[in-house]
Amino acid sequence: MIFQPAINGFLLFLLFAPIAALVIWVLVRAPKDAGRSTAQTRNHRLLWALRLGAVLACFVMLLRPGIPGGATQTLATDTDIVLVVDTTASIVAEDWAEGEPRLDGVRADVRTIIAEYPGARFALLTFDAAAELRMPLTTDTTALVGSLDVLRPEVTSQSRGSSIGIAAPLLEQTLASAAESSPDRSRMVFYFGDGEQTVSSDPESFAASAQYTDAGAVFGYGTADGGPMRITSGGVDGADAGYIQYQGSDALSVIDEQNLQALATELGVEYERRTADAEPALPEAPTTTTNYAESGEVGNVIELYWIAALVLIVLLGIELTRAAMLIARLRGLRTPASGSETGPLSPDRGRPAETGSLSAETGSLSAETGSLSAETGSLSLSKRPARRTEASDD
Repeated sequence: MIFQPAINGFLLFLLFAPIAALVIWVLVRAPKDAGRSTAQTRNHRLLWALRLGAVLACFVMLLRPGIPGGATQTLATDTDIVLVVDTTASIVAEDWAEGEPRLDGVRADVRTIIAEYPGARFALLTFDAAAELRMPLTTDTTALVGSLDVLRPEVTSQSRGSSIGIAAPLLEQTLASAAESSPDRSRMVFYFGDGEQTVSSDPESFAASAQYTDAGAVFGYGTADGGPMRITSGGVDGADAGYIQYQGSDALSVIDEQNLQALATELGVEYERRTADAEPALPEAPTTTTNYAESGEVGNVIELYWIAALVLIVLLGIELTRAAMLIARLRGLRTPASGSETGPLSPDRGRPAETGSLSAETGSLSAETGSLSAETGSLSLSKRPARRTEASDD
């Protein structure tokens, strides 16, 4: 069994060790309430044992245990591949497939090359009026494809003509540097262009790069009839500026296969004219640099973390069910308490009426008592003057 932790194992231990220690302490300590029964103590420890299981399940899940599925052999190509791409205005001439730019064909062929030579290092070199190393040798094919996806031709208004051999010195320098740093790796060169020489001078020779080139190809794009070229403005608004004009009509770019064939001869590789309905004929990688990388642990592992995840889900379900039951029990206890204020009066609804009649009787008695008191008071007043008269007579 192997482990592929989601985070560093030491950090994982530091995260879960205090939590597990706290749960274990609560689990084993004796309850302070002396009035607890044996069943209550047992339930308390069972509850915290389940919580400890949840912590351990989460820990195991993040460790990502697995079983190696056996050793596998992965083809790896120990070679350096330099891609030389034409980025002049003619590379967007619309005669690839059904009126698509030639650059789309270049992108598709580069993806095919990447898939054909796994493990190789790739460098991207582009040229128009000048040559430029867009990406040095790297195994990051994702970055390579991304660079091609955003690749655009030179701005049309700044174009002053170009030579199909302008990249020869930079290519030789790149290959020589690769040969010096990694002499045991082979080197391949793939050239992508239409062969149009739009300057008056002759193309530069690629013969100096032949000594560093073990294999490769020159791919030609375009048709004999030619294709119109859209104006490249260099702006970010994406507005269509129309097509390049020549003598009042759309300028057409035509493939020059003679130039491309001569270039392939200089490099010592094959030339192929590319069409959208056929895959490129790629040479085999040099046998001295093709090996099989052994791999058995990473990339071919039966994952087992899902078992711990299922255990964690079950334990969380038990915890949530228990919480729901406690909430329901608390609501049940609260409902009778609120109804006890009016409940005792409901069985005997006649008592309020009896109390009212007694109050009425008490009120009448009070009225009678008040009248008697008034009469007594009047008698007292009538007697007092008599006493005063008697006193005066005496």
